[in-house]
Amino acid sequence: MEYGSLRDEMVASLEHDTKDVVEAVPVGEAMRAVPRHEFVDEEHRAYMDQSFTHRGSTVLSPSVAGMLLQGLEPEPDDSILVVGAGVGYTVAVLAEIVGAKRVHAVDITRQLVLDARRNLRKAGYDAVLVDCRDGADGLPEYAPFDRILVEAAAVDPPQALLEQLAPGGRLIMPLGYGDQRLVAIEGGEVVSDLGPVGFQPLLVDGEQYGSVERNRTTREDRERAARAHERRRGWEQDWIDWEGQV
Repeated sequence: MEYGSLRDEMVASLEHDTKDVVEAVPVGEAMRAVPRHEFVDEEHRAYMDQSFTHRGSTVLSPSVAGMLLQGLEPEPDDSILVVGAGVGYTVAVLAEIVGAKRVHAVDITRQLVLDARRNLRKAGYDAVLVDCRDGADGLPEYAPFDRILVEAAAVDPPQALLEQLAPGGRLIMPLGYGDQRLVAIEGGEVVSDLGPVGFQPLLVDGEQYGSVERNRTTREDRERAARAHERRRGWEQDWIDWEGQV
């Protein structure tokens, strides 16, 4: 099968005014170079603009991956951390832009780490470092990073990731649980809102796909706090005795 023409068609659709999610340089060029079929099997039609689930993780559609990459604004020679390596596709596109040795990725699910390493090796990006870590902890031994891409949602950006950004660095991630927005963060502040998205939550240890026991306490505490934050609308929330209501 001639994959090159399929890649051209895929990227051309992402650059076209009807979608307009990537620019030709550098993201469009890199997406044309990366063999997505090495990361997505033919059953899922690698060059169609669709997402699917693999080992409990969402494999992003090309348009969503392109939106993340474009928002990250990677530049040649940037040092980059990707939180949520998944199958490794967005990692490979970044490696194409900045060089494989300057891209680092983590994922909390060990089998996904192995999948990403294998896929990156087949595609020619085996110099990328992919490690099994809790994404909220980042990768401090390789910090600081000029760019950090988080492919999972949280109410607030993890403090460890903010601390691992280089001066002038940029972090892209979805914020929120119910109504999520993809945002760009620089200097600890949201500097750009890139629009509504729907990502899986950033997992903690025990919640990864295939784990024997899920860390329900940590997740439930976090979700209760998020729901409480979203419910608060004004002064009346401060005095109503909700515990006494029947």
